[in-house]
Amino acid sequence: MRRASMQLGRGWLGKPLVIAVPYVWLAVFFLAPFVIMFYISWVDMGNDILPFKPLWNAQTGVLQLRYDNYTALWRSSQGVWFHTLYLDAYWRSAWYATLSALICLGLGYPFAYAMTRTPARWRGLLLLMVMLPFWTSLLLRVYAWKGILADQGVLNQALLALGLVQTPPVMLYTDVSLLVGMAYVYLPFMVLPLYASLSKQNPQWLEAAYDLGSTPWRAFWTITVPLSWRGVVAGLILVFVPSLGEFVIPSLLGGPENLMIGRVLWDEMFAANNWPRASALAAVMVVAIVLPLVWYARVVAEDSRA
Repeated sequence: MRRASMQLGRGWLGKPLVIAVPYVWLAVFFLAPFVIMFYISWVDMGNDILPFKPLWNAQTGVLQLRYDNYTALWRSSQGVWFHTLYLDAYWRSAWYATLSALICLGLGYPFAYAMTRTPARWRGLLLLMVMLPFWTSLLLRVYAWKGILADQGVLNQALLALGLVQTPPVMLYTDVSLLVGMAYVYLPFMVLPLYASLSKQNPQWLEAAYDLGSTPWRAFWTITVPLSWRGVVAGLILVFVPSLGEFVIPSLLGGPENLMIGRVLWDEMFAANNWPRASALAAVMVVAIVLPLVWYARVVAEDSRA
């Protein structure tokens, strides 16, 4: 009896502790930094080196909020709304992130589908190949692409040697080089959720479709693709979210006109030393990222209950 009660006590004690670990982690490393960042976005830094100033004036009893840190994101110095450097950087970042996610989907879906159709003894090796780039520094991999896409780089030298071109085309510091770098870096984030979704499908469903007269192409679009929508959406989010705030790849592979929000944040924080404006930029971007994540979690929960 005593042993059973001790086991019951350990069960009641262990379960909350296990559940509390991710919540504590999120509270310490996500919620607390975001609250600090959100606080800084409402203060007036001025010429002070410290942005942590009281928002409440005890003498006047007035809440001192600097709305300019947010209104400046939507209004230019000429008073024109919705045509600012920050909005242009937001839209450009969203555009490149969307293209990167779609390119990764186009490349990652066939690869993940092929992985699920290979013999089981080879799947571990293929998964290792997908995750192998994570063992190398991101900076080194991006610099490697600079050597490949440079005017006198490996790719242009190969094109000249094969006689396919007479003069080396400009590939570095263009939209093409930016998208190539983004797709290369974030392709594993698309392949892994797609593989997890496709590997759970029952192959007998396709066999039943073939027995009923369906062609392989039609069975693929009516059975395989709809059943893998969770992996598709998860992969798109996993690629889109980090691509939206990417800083290293646009700085090394993108041109000067490819000014994305990550570079704007860096300039405001370190070059202009405007912490409140940079915090406001980051707060808006975090909210824009969290909303689709909340929507996806709600849709998945409703689908699971159904």
